[in-house]
Amino acid sequence: MRHPETFLAKAKKAWGEPLPDWIKALAEEADRIKLKGIAIRLEYSQAAISSVLSKKYGGDVGRIEGKVHGLLLGATVVCPVYGEIGRDQCLDLQRKQHPTSEAAGRCYRSCRGLGVPKCPNSRIPDGGAR
Repeated sequence: MRHPETFLAKAKKAWGEPLPDWIKALAEEADRIKLKGIAIRLEYSQAAISSVLSKKYGGDVGRIEGKVHGLLLGATVVCPVYGEIGRDQCLDLQRKQHPTSEAAGRCYRSCRGLGVPKCPNSRIPDGGAR
């Protein structure tokens, strides 16, 4: 009986060695809690995570990398509004479209450079509405 390939083995085939730290962490977590589990934690589809591990993802790999660094590797950034937060939290805040509090409104404007200096952590292109 053939054993299914691990996500770590799949990533090594696609990315080569040494693996980027975040790809290794992502593959190991997918092996540990299954693809569905890590997809839910990162708020991406299973297909997207599998494509990243296969080095075939056509979307914003940098955003997934940032989420993995924050969620699995403990990377933090200093937000001008919230202080030190996880990189994954920062990326999630940048995507929020409808601020629900005064702090969220300040964060929204800072991420976009609307009337205040643009946050250096923002991945939103100038003039972007993301």
